[in-house]
Amino acid sequence: MLDIRWIRENPEALDAGLGKRGVEPQSAALIALDEERRTHIAKVQEAQSRRNSASKEIGAAMGQGDTEKAEALKAEVGELKGFLQNAEDVERELNAKLNDALSVLPNIPLDDVPLGEDENDNVELRKVGGLPDFSFTPKEHFELGEALGMMDFETAAKLSGSRFTLLSGGLARLERALGQFMLDMHTGEHGYTEVNPPLMVRDEAMYGTGQLPKFTEDLYQTTEGHWLIPTAEVSLTNIVSGDIVDAETLPRRYTALTPCFRSEAGSAGRDTKGYLRQHQFYKVEMVSITDEDSSNAELDRMTKCAETVLEKLGLPFRTMVLCTGDMGFGARKTHDIEVWLPGQNTYREISSCSTCGDFQGRRMNARYRAKDEKQTKFVHSLNGSGVALGRALIAVMENYQNEDGSIRVPDVLKPYMGGLDVISA
Repeated sequence: MLDIRWIRENPEALDAGLGKRGVEPQSAALIALDEERRTHIAKVQEAQSRRNSASKEIGAAMGQGDTEKAEALKAEVGELKGFLQNAEDVERELNAKLNDALSVLPNIPLDDVPLGEDENDNVELRKVGGLPDFSFTPKEHFELGEALGMMDFETAAKLSGSRFTLLSGGLARLERALGQFMLDMHTGEHGYTEVNPPLMVRDEAMYGTGQLPKFTEDLYQTTEGHWLIPTAEVSLTNIVSGDIVDAETLPRRYTALTPCFRSEAGSAGRDTKGYLRQHQFYKVEMVSITDEDSSNAELDRMTKCAETVLEKLGLPFRTMVLCTGDMGFGARKTHDIEVWLPGQNTYREISSCSTCGDFQGRRMNARYRAKDEKQTKFVHSLNGSGVALGRALIAVMENYQNEDGSIRVPDVLKPYMGGLDVISA
């Protein structure tokens, strides 16, 4: 959420920032809502002050025997009490109107984010690793998986419908190995603390990280009102919600391997074949909570942590800076890492690392206080995939495939595979 005080002081900057995202100017409407709220609050304060002073004047008038004045003052106090009885409800409604308007506004991009409308305007930062040279036409992952008898879309559809997959045998173990490998790297080498968080959260948690109220249709909700997390970002970031943390404890870095649940409401017709876009999938998530001076550098650090996963797996990739039109709702700047898939003959996203500034901190009311300072500031938050297991599995299958359809196991995964070198039928 954006700061209404900043908006009052910088209306042109708000509209310019939103314009970069293709959003119409909002400052005038927001300032009008805020002015209405502030005017009402001023009237309430004035009425409270007058009620108090009039009440004292009643006693003085009675003491002087001025009954007429006392009665007039009593009538005035009665009117003020009537106004004040309704004033709290009106203030609550005005606050809600302003907060509702602010809660659906996207974050403002950093100045160095490239301008653009969609993924075609993203800018390549770097490309790592040479593309594999096959002596045969490489197959896509679903062709390999079905031929191995270890990637079953038909049975999964019988159980759950479309966009579900049943893995078995060597491929199920390979995906598990990928998750263990990533967690071990992030905790052992990158300084993240492993967390096993709840997979179901309250409204407040989804609001804090920006999924609610704007993206309800993308989420799954239980009959009891809990939401299934679309990413562990929700649980990990909200660890500090409502807290005032010591600045000395920052940065806080968390990682988790969890299932993620997404309706993919906006993806109808996209990637319907294979394991690429699922309603349920596993992902290793990274979250950092920082002070305001460290978040930009933390983005580069987090991106490198995700890149190192692919480097150690021997997978070719490129890192992109997303343009203003392609960034997520809560991001100020995003790096997407795209892995090479030879079966598709293209790069596909496997990780997205974003800095959100104090956007989520403000929504969560999560603050930090520097030593010997009374004033608090909203925390800055970052999140990134470290990385998505399903897409990592696809990338390993396609880049390490043999002509006979078997899959070589990357060296770094062999300790997690019981020494298995090749997955074959």
